[in-house]
Amino acid sequence: MRRGTLPASPRTGRPGAERPVGDLLGGVRQPSDLQRLTSDELVALAAEIRTRLVESVARTGGHLGPNLGVVELTIALHRTFESPRDTFIFDTGHQAYVHKMLTGRQDFSRLRERGGLSGYPCRAESVHDVVENSHASTSLSWADGVAQANRLLDQGDRHVVAVIGDGAMTGGMAWEALDNIADSSDKHLVIVVNDNGRSYAPTIGGLAHHLDALRTNPGYERMLSGVKRTLLAQGAPGRAAFDALHGLKRGLKDVLVPSAFFEDLGIKYTGPVDGHDITALEFALTRAREYSEPVIVHVITEKGRGYTPAEEHGPDRFHAVGRIHPETGLPVVPERFGWTSVFAQEIVELARADERLVGVTAAMQAPVGLQPLADAMPERVIDVGIAEQHALTASAGMAYAGLHPVVALYATFLNRAFDQVLMDVGLHRAGVTIVLDRAGLTGTDGASHNGMWDMALLAHVPGLRLAAPRDEAGLRQALRQAVAVPDAPTVVRYPKGAIPEPLESLGLLPGAQGGDPSSPFDAVDVLLDEGARSGGPRLLLVAVGPMATAAVAAGRELGRQGRRVTVVSPRWVIPAPGSLVAAAAQADAVLVIEDGLADGGIGSQLRDAVESAHPGRAAAWRRVGVPRAFLDTASREELLADFGMDEAGLLRAAQELVGAAG
Repeated sequence: MRRGTLPASPRTGRPGAERPVGDLLGGVRQPSDLQRLTSDELVALAAEIRTRLVESVARTGGHLGPNLGVVELTIALHRTFESPRDTFIFDTGHQAYVHKMLTGRQDFSRLRERGGLSGYPCRAESVHDVVENSHASTSLSWADGVAQANRLLDQGDRHVVAVIGDGAMTGGMAWEALDNIADSSDKHLVIVVNDNGRSYAPTIGGLAHHLDALRTNPGYERMLSGVKRTLLAQGAPGRAAFDALHGLKRGLKDVLVPSAFFEDLGIKYTGPVDGHDITALEFALTRAREYSEPVIVHVITEKGRGYTPAEEHGPDRFHAVGRIHPETGLPVVPERFGWTSVFAQEIVELARADERLVGVTAAMQAPVGLQPLADAMPERVIDVGIAEQHALTASAGMAYAGLHPVVALYATFLNRAFDQVLMDVGLHRAGVTIVLDRAGLTGTDGASHNGMWDMALLAHVPGLRLAAPRDEAGLRQALRQAVAVPDAPTVVRYPKGAIPEPLESLGLLPGAQGGDPSSPFDAVDVLLDEGARSGGPRLLLVAVGPMATAAVAAGRELGRQGRRVTVVSPRWVIPAPGSLVAAAAQADAVLVIEDGLADGGIGSQLRDAVESAHPGRAAAWRRVGVPRAFLDTASREELLADFGMDEAGLLRAAQELVGAAG
């Protein structure tokens, strides 16, 4: 790596003159090893960790910016507290790489790959890891629970340390936890607010304004002391003025320094503390450790600190990167045109054509593709912070008042707002469109980020329609159809990554039993029809969304083997299209492949619809999809092969099914 891109100054850790990198990190195999290091060595260690982070993450991809920002903070935490005796809980886990390094996990060569380190805390890796869930705003509830247990089990000498970012503090669950934490004062609980002014992008909302005021007014107490001395020096009139001022102190503090906001909850507050000064951090954390009640330590950090490309990256300070050139921060392989890019283009065109349309994001404006709309029409994008529940219910309100919200989320995060989809959007027949990015298997993002639950969950919402497009044209068409529905929720889902090559439709399945192929919601494309003159069982292969590519390849091979096979691709999959129900009832064998749960997914729903519409019709069925399990980290391709969702697996499943049916 070219020298000079990483911090070099031994005093500040800021980018500066070239300096050699030692091997202090190699001598840290467990947190207690930090105790023997001098102040100068700790600063050098921080620089060495940043070098290692950039070199490692550049090769594998991962969360770079958040970890560069918490190097000194993590060192200070492990020097002040005793993990695992003291419980460390990292909210979201984006910032846990430094924690991994200091707890004996320094081989990052296979980060976020099968057999390598997880991209988040992982109990299987270390006793120092507690919470694996990478959904934000949960750490304070976890911490409250652990602290309550410590008290009840008479383990009062143990501390709980929760590290939560200012972005995660915008989530409602964090405030529910704070309310409960404040109600009990006998817990050794330290809440570290890692305030870098950002979640992915700059943090929004009222809390952000409070923290902003804290950052810019650290001299409040000094100012008040100066006023006091001046007034008391002026005799009786001055003392009278001071008494009046003292009565107004609480209100004045609320205005000047919103630390009172936390203190009013009943939680002690200290800070702001320079998050890149290890000595100052240790001093503040040691004071917090001595309290026998909850305390908030407000730490100011810089996301992406010490790596020039990250510091100069405006959108998210290299929050998450693919493989990059460490010298420049540029991607090794330019990203192919993907699903998110298509949505980003189409939503702008739709908004230009319909003034009622607004985009809604939960602190992920750029990652979900709403940034171009925000740039073109800033008033038409609403960022609610990390608050998916609020996003959905507020959208129901917008729909009632005459707008058509388009709520763009990663599919995994919709799980957090299922009640709101059901009871606020669905029950009220609100014209709200939900766009689910990264639906299905996301692989290297880990168990909590696989967007595999949505179709099985959303099938329970009466009146909801869900589209699973297979290619770019299908996505654009589905979005146009979705936002045209004024009186029911619509959902459009698509996976992570590049868009597959288009597959030409041979025509639509004919309608039957109430199915109308002229209706956009009943249209089912025929992609392959092989062996029509052959004997043997008739196999209907139903491909959900982009699984169509593997299905068509398997279908062609079955045709070459003399099998009678039809491959179809429904444009909308919830509820089951009438034309598809009729076709499945006429087939001898039905195989459904979907990038979601096999149990309770589209295959299960289609089978139930056939049994309801055609009692006694007993075709042979096979559902190929994701098992009901929390999946270990692996690439998407590896997981597809594991679950028989690739071409070879589909071919095997189809041959077995046809054999059983014949």
